[in-house]
Amino acid sequence: MEIVNLYVAWVCMLAGAIFGALSGLFFHKQEWMGGYGSWQRRMMRLGHISFFGLAFVNFAFVFTVSYLGLNNHIILPSRLLVIGTLTMPLVCVLSVHRTFFRHFFFIPVLSIMAAMIIFIVRGLVT
Repeated sequence: MEIVNLYVAWVCMLAGAIFGALSGLFFHKQEWMGGYGSWQRRMMRLGHISFFGLAFVNFAFVFTVSYLGLNNHIILPSRLLVIGTLTMPLVCVLSVHRTFFRHFFFIPVLSIMAAMIIFIVRGLVT
């Protein structure tokens, strides 16, 4: 199952590079998206960096499972990590365009937190 996390991690690395390159075309404009400190611009930066950060979390998961030879109790954390990894940048970008979507940050945050807690308790401790 962790092979999915490996693919998701590499796709997110590529997506982060593409997202950063595209948005980087406009970062030099002082007032782009309301200026450097605007909420929209901060959400764009969070979306960009979340691609890389969550890719590394997935890499850590894959290599921990592989190194420790864990086969039990990893399906749920694996799926939750994928959900959180894919929804975090999505919610960030959607929030830039419609602030209503900020109410959905609980989905990636709780998915990732639950994945980590379940993995630690069921995978590493037992």
